[in-house]
Amino acid sequence: MPLFRTIHSLNNYPQRFKKMRISLFIPLALAANTAFAQQVQLKTAADSASYAFGVAVGTNIARQIPDGFNNDLVMKALNDAMSNKPTLMDPMAAQNYFTEYTQQQQALEGAKGKAEGMAFLEKNKSRPGVKSTPSGLQYEVMRKGKGGPSPAATDKVTVHYHGTNTDGSVFDSSVDRGQPATFGLNQVIKGWTEGLQLMQVGDKFKFFIPAELAYGERSPSPKIKPNSTLVFEVDLLSIEGK
Repeated sequence: MPLFRTIHSLNNYPQRFKKMRISLFIPLALAANTAFAQQVQLKTAADSASYAFGVAVGTNIARQIPDGFNNDLVMKALNDAMSNKPTLMDPMAAQNYFTEYTQQQQALEGAKGKAEGMAFLEKNKSRPGVKSTPSGLQYEVMRKGKGGPSPAATDKVTVHYHGTNTDGSVFDSSVDRGQPATFGLNQVIKGWTEGLQLMQVGDKFKFFIPAELAYGERSPSPKIKPNSTLVFEVDLLSIEGK
């Protein structure tokens, strides 16, 4: 969930696959008798496990490939490296180049995101009903509940939320999943920690969170660019123990 500060990367994948249970592969091995399995020659349990591993790795890699990359070259490099064929870059040079390129792109995206976010917030603060706090957080009361306690920064809360970028694109939503989220208020981005303390159980607020109160220059997922201003609709359902 993008609200949390933890960021996962490709370095997590090997450990993740170590935790896969062998039972995952049993249905795939049995599927070798189906028409589809015969077509791709999944004749043994090892074949099925190999294919399952490739699907899992490929799916995760696909989510990480930045916009604008040449997928054909990505596949060629993967095939060359896995087949021990000569590559255009040795592994260390490739790692250094990719790191440098990524940092440059993040800096460019960060500068663009910062400028766009500041322009959005400057315009947004003049809308009727929008209030601002000294930190730069902006919020709008969408619905007031019947009154009740407000959470402290150390409380655990249960909420429904819908998170979008300033262009309206959705990056995370408990509403869409149909499952409220529960977490400690000191475990989330600063804009949430501050904003939810303004609410009471039953309230629904809309928060406009500047980058410095969100993820800053970090990009926790491809759907959230560096220095993004984030928009959340939050419905405070309950506070643990209150």
